[in-house]
Amino acid sequence: MATFVDRVVLHVAAGRGGHGCASVHREKFKPLGGPDGANGGRGGDVILLVDPGVTSLIDFHYAPHRSAGNGKPGAGGLRQGSNGADVVLPVPSGTVVRTKSGELVADLIGAGTQLVLAKGGPGGLGNAALASTKRKAPGFALLGEPGEEGDFVLELKSVADVALIGYPSAGKSSLIAAMSAAKPKIADYPFTTLVPNLGVITADEHVFTMADVPGLIPGASQGKGLGHEFLRHIERCAVLVHVLDCATLEPDRDPLSDLDVIEAELAAYEADIPDGQHGAYGKLSDRPRLVVLNKTDIPEGKELAELVRPDLEARGLRVFEVSAVSRQGLRELAFALAEIVEQARAARPPEQPVRTVIRPKAVDEVPFTLTFEDEHYVVRGTKPERWVRQTDFSIDEAVGYLADRLNRLGVEQALLEMGAHEGDEVVIGDGDDAVVFDWRPTLSTGAEHLGPRGSDDRLYE
Repeated sequence: MATFVDRVVLHVAAGRGGHGCASVHREKFKPLGGPDGANGGRGGDVILLVDPGVTSLIDFHYAPHRSAGNGKPGAGGLRQGSNGADVVLPVPSGTVVRTKSGELVADLIGAGTQLVLAKGGPGGLGNAALASTKRKAPGFALLGEPGEEGDFVLELKSVADVALIGYPSAGKSSLIAAMSAAKPKIADYPFTTLVPNLGVITADEHVFTMADVPGLIPGASQGKGLGHEFLRHIERCAVLVHVLDCATLEPDRDPLSDLDVIEAELAAYEADIPDGQHGAYGKLSDRPRLVVLNKTDIPEGKELAELVRPDLEARGLRVFEVSAVSRQGLRELAFALAEIVEQARAARPPEQPVRTVIRPKAVDEVPFTLTFEDEHYVVRGTKPERWVRQTDFSIDEAVGYLADRLNRLGVEQALLEMGAHEGDEVVIGDGDDAVVFDWRPTLSTGAEHLGPRGSDDRLYE
């Protein structure tokens, strides 16, 4: 049974807006009370909210489909429909939101940070809102629009100050258990650690967090072993600590070669991170590093540590000989890490709580496009497609109102200029929501064609 999940695919659907109401005010001695149909309520939003009490994405692993409430329809007497209920989804700090194609949507950091992942559809206008000097008593209302929906990938990158990295069974879990109150699973076989473990370390007045990342092996950046799935958890860490096993029984391994292999995997993983997405501490290659020579309580481990220490220090690395079992050297390590973490925090630029991708519309964007495809004309555009969704095609007057709106937008004139003839097939929109009709040219549109209660006489000719 899964207890920690750091990547999920979330399917969200915002609520649909409520339909507008077509109603006429009725009161004694007031036979012509006028339209009083109210608007429908908006659909609920799907919102992600950073909650410090949440540490995993496991809830979405078991329930990946989330939807908000629909708006209620309007009513007579100018009674507005109630809005649909929002759905607030708590996520851990450090959650990265992407589209299915991998495009970044937002990076959520800090308690209380929120993101509207899917916006609810607006409610339809009632006939009271549609009334005008030329259409005084509309006998129809607009339909509510569907809310946004889509599939998103949520990835969790642990927010910790220090990352312990190294081969499987190097003693990382034992180290974090000895230095903090964390209780990770510890055993004498590789890949005991299947999920990142977080521990809180205290050194006098300094407090910082440490993450135990599952063991890395050669090829981890290409997906071998378990490390590929958890390399993302070191991206937000200020300090990288190489935990090197000085008592390994494998003949082809030693602390120096282990260090070179892990550094090569980090460099390969870093090469795949897009520019500008390296986090507040910059690139992995620029972050401070410490080397921990572990298992020095074993005589052979102590000898090997003393042998390789000069070579490591010659590379400019600070080296600590420790034992998670006897707790030798842990106090010195904790104070050294606290000092580096404080320096990194002071030098870190303020991190934006939410990094979103904004795509403003062009100021010269055309309201619609008209093309000729597969023996019919296709109209595409935000406004005409939205108007089609709002129209109740079972009401003739509503269809006439749509025709007037399209004409004012210039669709009819564009069809004439492209050489369209009466009876040609015209399609508005794409996919299953497209509306197909046979075009009948008439540039004479407007309120002068409206009959009783605003009905369109052209529908009956």
